[in-house]
Amino acid sequence: MAERATSLGRVRVTHRDAPDFYLIAADREDLRDLTLTTASRIFLSMAKQDPGTHSLHLAVRDVFPWVRHLEEDEVHEFSDELVAALSDAAELDTDMSVQEVIAGWRATARIKADPAQYKRALEPTYGDFGAVDVTE
Repeated sequence: MAERATSLGRVRVTHRDAPDFYLIAADREDLRDLTLTTASRIFLSMAKQDPGTHSLHLAVRDVFPWVRHLEEDEVHEFSDELVAALSDAAELDTDMSVQEVIAGWRATARIKADPAQYKRALEPTYGDFGAVDVTE
């Protein structure tokens, strides 16, 4: 198995009763980490410069077409949060935060895409809605 992972780069190990996992050569994983870190640093640097910020916002609109339902300042906030989460993923190995940022802003865009639902979301709530089940 290790020989195959070395020659192929990685091997997916499938389990019947458990999540699958990948066996990957450490040197290739280290290169992937360096690549992600480099890309993240470039995006972070671009986000700090006026022309880069404009390009980043255009790219976000292209990659995530649902941002058309967000206000201009919300698109900027999403872009900033996304770049920060990508930086954290690269520098701190916190991969889930990127998907959480995307999911949160996508949910906001989904609500704003339906004017009636958005209006209801802005109305105040009263009372106790009961226990909240948290799943992982």
